[in-house]
Amino acid sequence: MAKSTGKSLVIVESPAKARTISKYLGKDYQVEASIGHIRDLPGGAKEVPEKFKKEPWAYLGVNTDNDFEPIYIVPADKKKQVNKLKAALKEADSLYLATDEDREGEAISWHLHEILKPKVPVYRLVFHEITKQAIQHAIETPREIDAGLVDAQETRRILDRLYGYDVSQLLWKKVGRGLSAGRVQSVAVRLIVQRERERIAFVDATYWDLEAEFKTNSKEKFTAMLTSVDGQKIPSGKDFDSTNGQLKRSGLLQMDEKAATDLAARLRTEDFKVTSVEVKPYTERPKAPFTTSTLQQEANRKLGFTARRAMQAAQKLYENGYITYMRTDSTTLSSEAVNAARDLAKSEYGDSFLHPTVRVYANKVKNAQEAHEAIRPAGTPFRLPQAVRNELDSDQYRLFELIWKRTVACQMADAKKQRIAVTIEGGGAVFTASGTSILFEGFLRAYVEGSDDPEAELANKERLLPSMSKSDPLNTDFIDPKSHTTQPPARFSEAALTRTLEEKGIGRPSTFASIIDTIQKRDYVYKKGTALVPSWTAFSVIRLLETHFGKLVDYEFTAQMEDFLDTISRQEAERLEYLKRFYFGDGAENGDSDAIGLKPRLESKVEEIDPRTTAKFSLGIPTEGEHREEVFVRVGKYGPFIEQDERRGSIPDGLAPDEMNLQKAMELLEASAVEEAPIGVHPETNKPIYVKVGRFGPYIQLGENDDEEKRNQSLLKGMEIDGLTLELACKLLELPRTLGDNPENGESIQAFDGRYGPYVKCEKETRSLPAGVSPLEVTLDEAIALLKQPKTRGRGTPKEPLRKFDDPSPITEKEVKILDGRYGPYVTDGETNASLRKGMEPKEMTFEAALDLLAERAAKAPTKKKKKAAKKKTAKKAAKKTAKKKTAKKKTSKKKGTVKKGSAKAD
Repeated sequence: MAKSTGKSLVIVESPAKARTISKYLGKDYQVEASIGHIRDLPGGAKEVPEKFKKEPWAYLGVNTDNDFEPIYIVPADKKKQVNKLKAALKEADSLYLATDEDREGEAISWHLHEILKPKVPVYRLVFHEITKQAIQHAIETPREIDAGLVDAQETRRILDRLYGYDVSQLLWKKVGRGLSAGRVQSVAVRLIVQRERERIAFVDATYWDLEAEFKTNSKEKFTAMLTSVDGQKIPSGKDFDSTNGQLKRSGLLQMDEKAATDLAARLRTEDFKVTSVEVKPYTERPKAPFTTSTLQQEANRKLGFTARRAMQAAQKLYENGYITYMRTDSTTLSSEAVNAARDLAKSEYGDSFLHPTVRVYANKVKNAQEAHEAIRPAGTPFRLPQAVRNELDSDQYRLFELIWKRTVACQMADAKKQRIAVTIEGGGAVFTASGTSILFEGFLRAYVEGSDDPEAELANKERLLPSMSKSDPLNTDFIDPKSHTTQPPARFSEAALTRTLEEKGIGRPSTFASIIDTIQKRDYVYKKGTALVPSWTAFSVIRLLETHFGKLVDYEFTAQMEDFLDTISRQEAERLEYLKRFYFGDGAENGDSDAIGLKPRLESKVEEIDPRTTAKFSLGIPTEGEHREEVFVRVGKYGPFIEQDERRGSIPDGLAPDEMNLQKAMELLEASAVEEAPIGVHPETNKPIYVKVGRFGPYIQLGENDDEEKRNQSLLKGMEIDGLTLELACKLLELPRTLGDNPENGESIQAFDGRYGPYVKCEKETRSLPAGVSPLEVTLDEAIALLKQPKTRGRGTPKEPLRKFDDPSPITEKEVKILDGRYGPYVTDGETNASLRKGMEPKEMTFEAALDLLAERAAKAPTKKKKKAAKKKTAKKAAKKTAKKKTAKKKTSKKKGTVKKGSAKAD
């Protein structure tokens, strides 16, 4: 048996966290990382243990015949790490499980305990920040693994597997392969689809009013808007019905352009005066400290971060000891944190900016769980943002500064403001103007929500009016008509979707980032700017689920499922009865609303669901023209298309569902009809040439659709279908075009139109064509001249590193540097390459962050076969050595077999 080192083994989740904690614990502790989960349900049929493969439930990885018992496996990419932890445990006197303090972290600790089977004392450590004081306190006050949290996480995992795997299989059969469903994912998609339906159903309305510029006796100018004429109120956008574009109530004056123009002309000769001046003081309180959800929302609005990018930066800040735990629903702060925030508010902004009493924020989040603190800077006193600027990359610094400002602002004084409303009358018309002035900035001096620059935002928030009194006469510089058109409801941004999911109690904020990623990867949603736009596939999937499995995408029911999981975490409910109701339908005969009966329902729906109906969306019936049949959008195997009787038309990529109406559909059908007639016959092959429009734009096709040797060629950038002639089409079909031989090596030179633009090539040498030079027209001499020029891009010429670090890798002892690769920047230590995540800036990346990426990548990498071969070769060489050396080698090998650390000592 291995000899104990007298050390305690501490297991955390990430290498970065391990490094930070080891600095505080000292030589009596060995800190290792599990690198996330070390076991899970099988990811597919290949991972299911052999003894279960013939079971009807094997594909789920959950034994639905035996109380929903989960089948856990250690994934292949985690076996190396598990063996490392087992070896470390053999030399330890005690084990501390220090994974994150939420359900997921509690489950990881439990899985570690189950896999490692420790024979030494085991302690569970929890801390909400990685500081010396917090770690020491956790060591002094350990607890046991929380069975309630573990059970809640396991139930969530089982429920998600039953829902996800079984419903996804139905979608594969009825909509298309590669699709997926999920307890929270599908509801999120439904929210986005429902918003797009509202936009499709929206009918806009146009109305007119007047804008006037008035001038006081002191020559100060301001603008005002018309609000009523002869007692009739001018409508605003909210006064119109979004379904028909009509006014919701009578008595309002809806002017057209002529009426507004005539009124403006009449009023320009009228006299005006001030009829009222109202001053209303008010106060504005600072928002609560950040929760996971509000941090994601504000990082999206203020910094332009996606939820994923915000959480990645927050994770690094937490692991390296800069902020408290970033997965929390709580808005409360510890007394130490409150005092630290108040001290900073006083020292940084002055006594007058400190709120006289301690602010306490009530938690308004539905289904709030785990009594954590809000997200704040770690430790006390808080370190100033400028003090850590050089220790963090760009994303981490900007997020830290955001958290710091929000935390300090929450204990600062209220902002004092006043609104001024002025009413102006003349010629039967009433105009109003409003202004806002800030009397005292208060917390706004530190933090303005939605803005990254408080100074600039404070200036923007003020709209000052000249000093005026009742009955003051006013002159008009101009009165102009203004047109307004009502707008459909805005699509969800990531921030808005996150807020809505949280408000409805659907899912956990810590999972929102991965959900938003997943629905984009499944092509349910794509981004148009910051807006989330649903695809027609999403429309088809949601219609199927709403029609046949309404409860599964019902907002209230999904929130109730979340409630149930919370009761399990508090050990107030058992999961077995609930899972039976959900999966088998137990209790349905008694009218139990929770008795979904997913399995029998799916079995009955397989034959009932007609994919042709689910994937067919009517756009209407044309009333003019030759073709009067109903027009549909159909979601097919290869994507959506327009259908009218026997006619078909492609839908261009990026055309949002709310932009697809009957008129647009007829245009696409007409364009497709033109494709059916060839523009001519190729003079050499005698095959017809067609112009077609596909998902990725226009192209030409040589040959009929059923011709096995047909050829396609995209139009060059900037080419239009209207200007395409038979001669030009034939030239396009010549690509790649042979220009002649290179006099230097006798090899042929060709011109291509590639993915990244036109270029010429000779053997392995390529050069991009300059702007304005077409691959159809470039000459041999021009190509030769280009090939003689030095190559500025591409893999042929080594690039200078984007960044070199001063210290070598502690693993390979080689230089650590960041290079610019084909798919973006990556960090390397000479053996492992790890891509930088989106948003990471090479020039601002810290050495520790680079090592984290390399450690994560190395842990996921499979063991290389070459290393095994090398060992065999070494063994053969060793056999040729002297008998004395053989004996020594055998002793070493024997020692390695019992003490896994022996190899490190020998090295």
